[in-house]
Amino acid sequence: MRPLRPAAPPTQDAAEPTGVEPTAPVRPPQDGHWIVPAELDRRPLDGAIRALASVSWSDARRLIETGKVLVGNAVATSARRRVLRGERVEIRLHAPRPETVRRRKLEGELVVYADASVVVVNKPAGVSTIPYGDEDPAEQAATLDALVREVLARRDRLRGRAPLGVVQRLDKGTSGLLVFARTLAAKKHLAQQLRVRSMHRQYLALAHGAVPRGTHRSYLVEDRGDGLRGSARDRRREGQLAVTHVEPIETLRGPQDEPGAPGVTLVACRLETGRTHQIRIHLAESGHPLVGEAVYVRDYRGAKIPAPRLMLHAAELGFNHPADDRPMRFQAPPPPDFDEVLERLREARRKGAT
Repeated sequence: MRPLRPAAPPTQDAAEPTGVEPTAPVRPPQDGHWIVPAELDRRPLDGAIRALASVSWSDARRLIETGKVLVGNAVATSARRRVLRGERVEIRLHAPRPETVRRRKLEGELVVYADASVVVVNKPAGVSTIPYGDEDPAEQAATLDALVREVLARRDRLRGRAPLGVVQRLDKGTSGLLVFARTLAAKKHLAQQLRVRSMHRQYLALAHGAVPRGTHRSYLVEDRGDGLRGSARDRRREGQLAVTHVEPIETLRGPQDEPGAPGVTLVACRLETGRTHQIRIHLAESGHPLVGEAVYVRDYRGAKIPAPRLMLHAAELGFNHPADDRPMRFQAPPPPDFDEVLERLREARRKGAT
């Protein structure tokens, strides 16, 4: 009979990363702040939190994932972020989740005007106006109409979803003003203004090339013949009539550090009609696609100016109030990402003039 071997010492759980172990017994998470010591320099954040706060691995990761950990003055949500010697690390148990912070900030900047009939919204770029049916529940909850419903329900202390009628839409990549109706009567009134073309809508856009003043008038179809939405061929009267009035505001030039970068024009586009992608199509088909355009550039052979998104902003909105017919007019300046591209182009123009 073989002699029994002494039992091997227990091994560390393979799911737990190695690192500095806390010197104190594991305890429930508490508020606190620490300066990262030399022995924790360049350690993953979860290991640093475990060592500094004497919490379990699961608590350390949960604190990070839910936005309760700050490194310096910024919330850190990656457990694998490496901390540096001398950095300040803090746990705030009552800090809101990052998504909650983002949503509160968004909601604070969202509603421009609201009353019992209408709500005017300054839409951020990157947010869909309404869900299209193929999003997951989280994406549907983050659409513009869902966010506005939440804001109104909270403001008016309503139970459930606030009633909201979609009157107009903006592309996901477009920023700026649009109006929702809060009653069926208001929705019908605003829809009628759109039909008779009395609603004022003016956009700012950056477009490639030297864009001339003019009016674009065509009939838009779902497939112009090459798989893209666009104007009907041979000026046929099929599809939906679209009319866009374009006014150049400022002539710019491409950045000097980008060889072959074309000129750019800041334009104002006033809509007489409101068809899907109307401005994008009309300018692209005239040889001047928008800066940041990713769809209607198939026929464009020039160099493209880089941009973080489509450079299109709904800057002005005007309509008659559905309740008493008084004129309403709103303006919204372009957001920082639009201004940053515009300033970059202006700087290129200034350098070119010297």
